[in-house]
Amino acid sequence: MTRLAVVSGTGRGLGRAIAEELLDAGWSVIGLERQPGAPREPRACLTVLRHDVRADVPDDLMTAVGDRPVDLLVNNAAQGAPGGGVQQSDPAGVLASVDVAVAGPMRLVAALLPSLHRAPSPVIVNVSSRLGSVTAQARGEFDGFGTSYAYRISKAAQNMLTVSLAQELSPRIRVLAVHPGRLATGMGRAGADKDPGQAARELLTLVQSDDRRSPRFCSLGEPDLTW
Repeated sequence: MTRLAVVSGTGRGLGRAIAEELLDAGWSVIGLERQPGAPREPRACLTVLRHDVRADVPDDLMTAVGDRPVDLLVNNAAQGAPGGGVQQSDPAGVLASVDVAVAGPMRLVAALLPSLHRAPSPVIVNVSSRLGSVTAQARGEFDGFGTSYAYRISKAAQNMLTVSLAQELSPRIRVLAVHPGRLATGMGRAGADKDPGQAARELLTLVQSDDRRSPRFCSLGEPDLTW
C-alpha cells in the first residue's frame, strides 16, 4: 500500500522540498498551505489544501485522508518574527508564534491520531530548530544571533510538545523534533547555505530508519541535539 504523509507548510521552502522528496519516493502527500505557493506541476499522488494551522482542522483534510492510514505527519508550518529586546517584542506576536508551532501541531495530531494508529510504523515530525534548545541557549551558544523572543520561545515550547507527545504515544508512534540545518530559504539566516532538498532527503532517511527511539531531538546530517 502506498504510504501517506500529511505535511504542513508545503507552499515553499522546506515543506515544499519535503513534499517533492516524498512524492519522488512513491508516497502520497496531502500538503497544507496557508497561501498558494509557486505554481507546480500536477502530480497524481499530491493533494494540496488551503489551511492555516491556527484554525480548526478542516473537514476537507479529513475527507482527503478518508480511512487510509497516515504513516507520517510533518508539522513544518512556521512563523518568523523580527528580533529585538523585550521592549521591542510584541507579546501578541509571541502567542501567534506559539499558536503556529505548538497549538497547530496539537490540532493536527488530535485529528489524525486514529489514522496514525492505523499505520504500521507511524511517525510524527515537528520541524524545530537548534535555537529551541534551552540547554544550548543557557550555555550561550547562540549569543549575538539576535533571534526573536517569539521564535526561540515557540521552538522551545514545540520541543516540550514533542516530549509530551512521545510520553503519551511511544512506542506505538515515534515522535521526533528535527532541526533541518542552516537552510537557504526565505526564513533562513544570512549565510545559510544548506539546500532544502538535501534536508528533505535526510528527513526521509530518518523517517524510514529502524531507529525506534522516541522522543529525539535530531539535527539532520549531524549528531542529536540536547533539549
